[in-house]
Amino acid sequence: MKWLIAAVVAAFLAVFVYLQLHSVKTSYINGLAPYTNLPGRGFILEQDCYVFKFKAHDSDWPLIGSHEAVPELPAQVSAANIGADLPGVRLLDVLKVGDHFRIASVRRDESRAGTTITFEIALADEATRKYPRLDAFWIMDHAPEKTGAAPWILAHFAVPEGKE
Repeated sequence: MKWLIAAVVAAFLAVFVYLQLHSVKTSYINGLAPYTNLPGRGFILEQDCYVFKFKAHDSDWPLIGSHEAVPELPAQVSAANIGADLPGVRLLDVLKVGDHFRIASVRRDESRAGTTITFEIALADEATRKYPRLDAFWIMDHAPEKTGAAPWILAHFAVPEGKE
């Protein structure tokens, strides 16, 4: 009986340690400098992109990107690829050049692997979209994060509204 109790305690401890090592703490940092002026900013897509999810790990929101940023995505962005059996990703939708979106909120994910800042974006025509909120991680320049500055949307993916 002592061995059974010891085995249960050891199993519980192993699960606890595993969860601690692989956990991600998510917080919304819209009100913190230098992110206060980002929510609500609008952008216009400069290239066609896929809305997708990785098969290996789920995310809160579907992601946006292209083959340039995510090699698992097909090189040619086409609605015909939606539902194709791809090894690493599930294609959910296609966004076209000229589609508008705005930054809905700024999120910080902290784990043992590091900290990343991500924009949750909302499509302008969200009422007609199956996936109106997306994660912009793969269309962002994360280099400024190393100096404490806010990351930004890469200009070849999207430009701020009013600067076409």
